[in-house]
Amino acid sequence: MPLFEYECLACHAEFTEIVLPWEKDKVIVCPRCHGREVKKLVSSFSYHQSEQDRLSQIDTRAPRDESYYRDDRNIGLWAKKRAQELGVDLGTKFDEVVEKARTGKIFDEYDK
Repeated sequence: MPLFEYECLACHAEFTEIVLPWEKDKVIVCPRCHGREVKKLVSSFSYHQSEQDRLSQIDTRAPRDESYYRDDRNIGLWAKKRAQELGVDLGTKFDEVVEKARTGKIFDEYDK
């Protein structure tokens, strides 16, 4: 995704803008003050890992700190990896529950 970070020279707000290849001459406008004088910032980038990549990196025997267990996605991936290690196929229902846990949608069922 072609995301770029900018700083408004008028109000010094930093913001992100999507600039598609065919929009290379797009005028960038500050969302805060609507100024048109902006400078492009050097920003970090992210690397998308597939679920299989993440699963291969999980060591289910490694100790985890409390913050690891606060993220439902980690727990779901850990459970999936552990089932693979045990050679157990818990079926599609297991995968559905894990996916709901990873995306936070599992709470939707209990908030009713």
